[in-house]
Amino acid sequence: MRFHATELAGVVIIEAEPHADERGSFARLYCPNEFAAAGIDFHPRQVSLSRNSARHTLRGLHFQAPPHDEAKLVRVTQGRAFDVAVDLRPDSDTFRRFVAVELDGEAMRAVFIPPGCAHGFLTLEPDTDVLYQIDRDHVPGVGRGVRWDDPALAIGWPARPAVISRRDATWPDIG
Repeated sequence: MRFHATELAGVVIIEAEPHADERGSFARLYCPNEFAAAGIDFHPRQVSLSRNSARHTLRGLHFQAPPHDEAKLVRVTQGRAFDVAVDLRPDSDTFRRFVAVELDGEAMRAVFIPPGCAHGFLTLEPDTDVLYQIDRDHVPGVGRGVRWDDPALAIGWPARPAVISRRDATWPDIG
């Protein structure tokens, strides 16, 4: 695996290094020792899948309220998505800034999002599956969000959402 720091502290893009032969390919997608060597203390406790049938489905921008904030390793296993992490850590030098990366099932790229950051994505193809590895148990009722099109964030989404939940469409501005 190759680890690439981004401008947001703790947000890391991770590239798999597939080994190919006549059967196809094989790639390691997570290894605690390799993550630790890259300075990432991450031990997943749950794995979730977001299946999105329509192109331009938007989910986010979500985060868990402290003390239940969580780290996530996010990757697309099928299709393509424009994936965004927003720094919501008030003591961070990059507070209210974001990083966006395109994830797709072919490239095997992932993004690690530390606690204190919001996450969201917009699918770029129909039938896009997004796989999450999360380091905390889910706690109902502590999920929060920030409006996807908040002018203070100025995220350059590649398209307007065609499908978005009422909840995601009505999250508050970052404030």
